[in-house]
Amino acid sequence: QVQLVESGGGLVQAGGSLRLSCAASGRTFSMYAMGWFRQAPGKEREFVATISKNGDNTYYKNSVKGRFTISRDNAKNTVFLQMNSLKPEDTADYYCAADRTNRVGVLPSSYDYWGQGTQVTVSS
Repeated sequence: QVQLVESGGGLVQAGGSLRLSCAASGRTFSMYAMGWFRQAPGKEREFVATISKNGDNTYYKNSVKGRFTISRDNAKNTVFLQMNSLKPEDTADYYCAADRTNRVGVLPSSYDYWGQGTQVTVSS
């Protein structure tokens, strides 16, 4: 069992940056692939980025490539999402998730544990 707590969301103007953090409880964080998803009002939850358990493999949604960077610090049980050049269409609740089997997947069903989310609003 792992508990995930996101932070770092907020209101930012278009073109700005935010850095999301997701802190995990437990001693097995380094065994999990980690992902970031987002959900805008009235829309389904969608994949944003994922990183393997040791950080050597990452994958991004096409629309965030070159703007977002996922990283992790296993010593601090934390995964990050650096978001640059933000656009109004990035506005959503952002969730981190943990995958026990290190699949580095893009589907929500690939993940076993979820945080409560942090809100990101990008104004035009």
